[in-house]
Amino acid sequence: MKAMTSQTKSATRPRIAAIACAFASVFSLHSAAVDVGAAAPDISLPTLSGKFESSQARGKVLYVDFWASWCVPCRQSFPWMNDMQAKYAARGLQVVAINVDAKRADADRFLAQVESKVSIAFDANGDTPKRFGVKGMPSSYLIDGDGRLIKAHSGFRDSDKTALEAAIVAALDATKRK
Repeated sequence: MKAMTSQTKSATRPRIAAIACAFASVFSLHSAAVDVGAAAPDISLPTLSGKFESSQARGKVLYVDFWASWCVPCRQSFPWMNDMQAKYAARGLQVVAINVDAKRADADRFLAQVESKVSIAFDANGDTPKRFGVKGMPSSYLIDGDGRLIKAHSGFRDSDKTALEAAIVAALDATKRK
């Protein structure tokens, strides 16, 4: 059997990470540590330009997305999240994408390649995804204006876009009626 060289190992790691990410996004449970209708965990994390506090977003609909630099579906979700933020910000949507990489440099490299027009927060310790019950990357959570969890979703595929946008619109409509 041929020994793996450092070049072979380097080339294999991204493939393994992509396969693991795809597996997690397809087979992970769609449940959260909090039940739909229950209060979502508070978020207080550093961002690119300061700090994100979910308590400051009360009255807005939050779309919270957990992502990692090694996750292939995460790359596909960013253009869609950018579109949702642009399309619905005036109606009260705020998208926050929480990076869970252990090294900030990994997230920075990703962001240099993938355009982001949404709020970016960082949780290298992984405390926030644990409180949400994240099972795979990416995982997203829709939170209403009262801070209650409306929807939890794992993975990201083109076929998810319509249903996710419909949930956002329904949440915005419900918030408007209050």
